[in-house]
Amino acid sequence: MPAHSPKIKLLLAFAFVSVALLTTSVYGQSPATPVDKEVVAARLAKPENKIVADDPRTIDLEREVSAVKAENAVLKEQLRKIDEQQKTMLEQFKLLQQRLEGSTTAADALTAKPPSASPNAEASAPTTAPETSSPSPVISTQPKTSDDDRYQDGVVVWKTSDEARVPFLMKFNVNTQIRYLNTLHANETFSDHLGVVREVHKRNDITVNRAMFILGGYVFDKRLRYSMTVWTSAGSASIVVAGNIGWQFSKKLTITGGYTGVPGSRSLVNTFPFFASTDRTMADNFFRPAFTQGVWANGELAKGLYYLAFVGNGLNTLNISATKIDTNLLTSGSVWWEPLGDYSEPGKSRNMYDDYFASRKVRIRLGTAFTRSREDRFSNLDQSNPDNTSLYNSDGVLTFSTGAFAPGVTVEKANYRMLSIDGGLKYNGLAVNGQYFMRWLGDFKADGPLPISSTFDHGFELSAGKFVVPRKLMLYARGSMVFGQFGNSHEYAGGLKWHLLPTERFWISAELMRIWKVPYSGTFTPYTAGMTGWAPMIQSVLAF
Repeated sequence: MPAHSPKIKLLLAFAFVSVALLTTSVYGQSPATPVDKEVVAARLAKPENKIVADDPRTIDLEREVSAVKAENAVLKEQLRKIDEQQKTMLEQFKLLQQRLEGSTTAADALTAKPPSASPNAEASAPTTAPETSSPSPVISTQPKTSDDDRYQDGVVVWKTSDEARVPFLMKFNVNTQIRYLNTLHANETFSDHLGVVREVHKRNDITVNRAMFILGGYVFDKRLRYSMTVWTSAGSASIVVAGNIGWQFSKKLTITGGYTGVPGSRSLVNTFPFFASTDRTMADNFFRPAFTQGVWANGELAKGLYYLAFVGNGLNTLNISATKIDTNLLTSGSVWWEPLGDYSEPGKSRNMYDDYFASRKVRIRLGTAFTRSREDRFSNLDQSNPDNTSLYNSDGVLTFSTGAFAPGVTVEKANYRMLSIDGGLKYNGLAVNGQYFMRWLGDFKADGPLPISSTFDHGFELSAGKFVVPRKLMLYARGSMVFGQFGNSHEYAGGLKWHLLPTERFWISAELMRIWKVPYSGTFTPYTAGMTGWAPMIQSVLAF
């Protein structure tokens, strides 16, 4: 019912009572004026009016007086009843008025409709009612939108109309990864290339492996982009709060500054957490850079041809303070081509590895990336364990740890160069993705003599997945290898991915992997340096 319906009812009731009151007044004035007996007697006493007592006219007059008296008595009784009815109606009117005033207040609060949103509006923001000292109802003024419009590649917290004086958009996104990992069947120790025996750290735990909360959108101008991210990993006991500010000049160029992944590997170019397997592969984790602060430019140069160019502080400075970061800047860039159309559907899962949407059109992606950085160990030489944990030798020893290349010798600085080439193919629920890595370390600065001046490591990753039940159940297999300066490593694994709901944003996966001489350690990855053995994993991912 419209919000003004109670007001119409009130006016109708008021009009009805007013008519009743007016009718009563008129009715009360219409009867003949009662005949006074004294006046009649006086008239009869006058000589000219004296008549014989038994005159018929006298008898008729007395009868007329009696009839008038009876009529007046009836009229008085009617007036008394009307007066009582008026009192009753006034009481009912007051009661009705009170009820209508109450229902109007409630109806205004419940049914007041805000102005319609722009046809292009993604969604509206929730209403925030200011605190007031009066009991007046709070009426929403937010743009109207349906519940279905609230989620658009993230939860739209607020979006102004296109005609707003200050354009503003805020979206809320979440990535949450819960994992069970068991590496109890791995070996106890391993030996590095110098013969030093080292311990293998085993795990059997359930962790909130990663959780990310992201607020982003535009403000003041649709070209002015922003985001705020809280990144946590219970496995590594890490919390990082990051912010980005960007300006979109055109479809070909957007410049952004803040925290991001260094684009040296395909898995670091807006693909997380949409990997084919439970996480990045062993080879990818060994070769790739990580996350840092910097400035980058990205865009679509031509139809299907994309790029990302980055300048930042280093391979991985998530937990490194500015006082420890050196003065050398990292440079990295990635270019990829999708000649047959978008590799996946638009949105957050735009670069996902799987073919969840199972298009019957063949799609391919071809790309390459290069990264260069002068790396520092970020800690004093008297500390055997460095703060820079982004580089490992192929035998599983940290590059900047004491004794990594020679007994008692510590490398303080090193040049890192890495080239990667990747490709992918999708068709009707089948997806095949691969990447080849080449990494050079050199120009070492150490506190003692080293037996070598540089190292070269290379390797690859390959995965294939097929949806056996469309948009529901995918089976996959994957593997990776590292051919290193100080030893080789490999892994292979198989698993399934089950989408419980009709969306690519939520799934449960289970995987069993066989690993041999892992060259890398990462607390939020399933890998521990030197590990050889079987390892099962079960995890759930929600990314909206």
